[in-house]
This record gives sequence, structure tokens and C-alpha cells, in this order.
Amino acid sequence: MPHSLLVSSVTECVFFRVEASLSLLPPSFPLSVSVASMTVLFKMPVVLGFFVGLMMLGLVSSAEFHELFQPGWANDHFIYEGELLKLKLDNFSGAGFASKSRYLFGKVSMQIKLVEGDSAGTVTAYYMSSEGPYHNEFDFEFLGNTTGEPYLLQTNVYVNGVGNREQRMNLWFDPTKDFHSYCLLWNQRQVVFLVDETPIRVHTNMEHKGIPFPKDQAMGVYSSIWNADDWATQGGLVKTDWSHAPFVASYKGFEIDACECPVSVTVDEIAKKCSSSAEKRFWWDEPTMSELSLHQSHQLVWVRANHLVYDYCTDTARFPVKPVECEHHRH
Repeated sequence: MPHSLLVSSVTECVFFRVEASLSLLPPSFPLSVSVASMTVLFKMPVVLGFFVGLMMLGLVSSAEFHELFQPGWANDHFIYEGELLKLKLDNFSGAGFASKSRYLFGKVSMQIKLVEGDSAGTVTAYYMSSEGPYHNEFDFEFLGNTTGEPYLLQTNVYVNGVGNREQRMNLWFDPTKDFHSYCLLWNQRQVVFLVDETPIRVHTNMEHKGIPFPKDQAMGVYSSIWNADDWATQGGLVKTDWSHAPFVASYKGFEIDACECPVSVTVDEIAKKCSSSAEKRFWWDEPTMSELSLHQSHQLVWVRANHLVYDYCTDTARFPVKPVECEHHRH
């Protein structure tokens, strides 16, 4: 359910009416809240503090596709079934969509059910990206496989136009049998990739080590399905079997809780708009969001120990000299 927000302000107090499912509340919201909908009256000075930061203009949260996204290409390969969106790939075309807005910091999530059966040669991608030759990008890429073989999930991070930070893993469930949540959490301290709220990868800000970090370019949110049988399955050895087409990826539960950035806003204005200050406080800037909790750290260690099958940091054939960030990352 989307947030419904009514704000009326006078000199010294603000009235909020919030209706939200608990599952959409940000991680740092007080745990004492235990009802699915509520009416809250806050009286506070003009310096509003944390809660106003949560509800200020520029934050978006919704579960409706058409409120947040629009088709990017091949409109005739979109199928709408109530709350479900399906993208199909056949031997004529794939399909893709993009967010209507760009965002800097926050959390983006959607539920995806991947192509069933023989999906070899296909790629379903879900990612955030800015624009230009020095763009930043966070990728989920689901690499199809032959029937009975597991999907591979490849993640990648681009900073200032430089990628080559691939990690690959298999998942602890069959992603073709049901919907699962795939999420990107991004703030000035870290980028966290999550599957069903379990962290699978963390890219930490190490600017103090002279390593660039993506924090000043607003990003769009994208997803697509396309044919990539030149590389996607077993390095391109297994080709797409078009007799199984159309290949269909299904989506629902679109959620964005992030700082929205109009295209016309400059980089400096974006940084000011989307950073916490004495007048406003965003949940993603809370201290608890600056690193994983102990439980999340244990989850990440478990995922890497049991499901990681490739890490660019250990690929000495590609990188005889270990990439600098690999020397310092804890995970």
C-alpha cells in the first residue's frame, strides 16, 4: 500500500496523517509502532527533526507500476494482469522499462519471478544507473540456464564509468517458482544489494583510501529482458532455444523510498536536497544505516560462503594486481 500523506504546517506545529503497511516503514522507524494504519499528531518547533526528514517532499513510496515507471521499449511485449507486470522476450524483441524520475540515496525494491524452464541465453536485468560516460550503476543481472540448472545472479558496480566489479552467485531458492524481493539500499556510506532482505553484497565508501564512491549522480531505475546468448550461459556455449519462446519475467511490488531529483536540478542542488541537515533528517542517514547490523553481517558471510561462485577480487587472471578496493573491503 502506498503512503498517504497530508501535511499542513503553521509557524510552530505540523500535522501528519500517515497510512502505511508496516512492511513499508523504513528500518529505523520506532519498533513500538504496531498498527497497520495510524493517525499521528506531532507538535514541534520549526526545526522538525527526524520524522519530518522521513516525510519531506522528494520521498516517494508506491506499489503501482504506472506511478513510478513507464515502458522504455517494445510496448507490445508488456503484459498487464492486475497488479502483475510481465515482460516477454521472443525472437523479435525483448522489452524494458524505466523510472519516471531519478533518485539520490534511499531504497528501491521490486518483486520478480524469473523465466521458468529453459531460460538459457536470456538475461533479466534490474539496475540503477545515471547517465553519461562517467556514469554510476548498480546491477542485478539474472543469467538464464538450461532446465534443471540454477539461475546465476550477477551483480556489478560502476563508479565514474568504470565497472568490471562482477560477482556471481547461485541463490538458496528457485527464483522461477515464486516472487522474491530484490532491493538496492544506497546512502553516503554504502551500497547494499539485498535478496528477500538478506544482504548479498556491500560496496563500502572508502574515499578516505582515495577510492571513488558513487554519491553525487542521481540515478534512474530500470529493468529489462533480452537475448544475450553470446555470453550469458556458460560463457556463450549454450544458445537460446527459441522453440521455448516467449520467455516471460514477471514483476510486482514496486517500491521506492528515496530522494527524488528533477532533471533540471544541478549536482550541487541535488547534494543539498538529498543530504540530512539540522532542518531535515533522512532515515538513510541515520547511524544504523551506515553499516550492516551484526545479524546482517552474519547473513552476508553465510551467503558468500555457501553461494558465491565468482568474485572479481580473486580473479588473478583478469586482475594480476588486485583492485584497490578489494584490499580494503571487509567482505
